Amino acid sequence: MRNRLAALAAVFVLVSASSAAIAASDGKDRKVLVQNVSRQAIAQLFASPITATDWEEDLLGKDLIEAGSELTANVDNGTSQCLYDFKAVMADGKSWERRKVDVCQVAKWVIGDSGESLN
Repeated sequence: MRNRLAALAAVFVLVSASSAAIAASDGKDRKVLVQNVSRQAIAQLFASPITATDWEEDLLGKDLIEAGSELTANVDNGTSQCLYDFKAVMADGKSWERRKVDVCQVAKWVIGDSGESLN
């Protein structure tokens, strides 16, 4: 009986791991190029699935996206989700948000001094 339970548990682990790998490798590129065309740095960058109730961790950590610079943000969280909410916090504390961005389709977010635009 123990051998059967151990074998069943091993099969369950393999099936679970295979399912996670299939969901994460659906061939969709979940990377967004963030271009900072403003005159100040972007201090924080958040990307959370639209199902999240709060912003997830800052993608920049201690780094900045300096004025005139860009960063490719990988927002793939290992699921098949394509819709994310984005938030950029500028060095002066002002923030820009963009909701329900389809990261499987959108490849660039341009942030400027007078607002933001999504390409």
